Amino acid sequence: MFSAVARQLLPAFRAMIVMTLLLGLAYPLVLTGFAQVAFSDKADGSLVRQDGKVVGSSLIGQSFDGLPQYFQSRPSAAGDGYDPLASGASNLGPENGDLLAAIEERRTAAAELDGTAPGQVAPDALTASGSGLDPQISPAYAEQQVARVARERGMAAAAVRRLVEEYTDGRSLGFLGEPGVNVLLLNLALDRASGKAD
Repeated sequence: MFSAVARQLLPAFRAMIVMTLLLGLAYPLVLTGFAQVAFSDKADGSLVRQDGKVVGSSLIGQSFDGLPQYFQSRPSAAGDGYDPLASGASNLGPENGDLLAAIEERRTAAAELDGTAPGQVAPDALTASGSGLDPQISPAYAEQQVARVARERGMAAAAVRRLVEEYTDGRSLGFLGEPGVNVLLLNLALDRASGKAD
């Protein structure tokens, strides 16, 4: 009886070893190698470098709070803010008191920072994205910030507006999603244009 069981278990064990080596080791190594050759920048996380130093990723937002010379990012509900290990929304419903209070607090802060009427504050200045990691803001939110950034940097508003236009991405495939402005890339371009990295 033992030999009959062994005859069935031995092929199953060999198949498990072969499939583990093929699908658990060889396949991931081949795909990783292909990605490194064909799409090395994307495979490494779309890292953004300045002066040879990694300053972020073009795929993950980051905070510029307390730095009025920079464009501000969309609020984040991911962990303590822009934490890629805690990606997610706040999961608060549209009538939740905490969410409504946070929106009003953000509206007041954004209006005060940018010199905008509270009713004119762009929606993405008020709410976090679904992932909490969105690296982009809407062109409307970027336009809201142009005058402040230009003033803080001693630049002409028209020059700042040109940079915003340059770093505005259109809709994917021409019709999917909405245009967006990558905040990190725009802020680095501002540093280069104004000749200073604050």
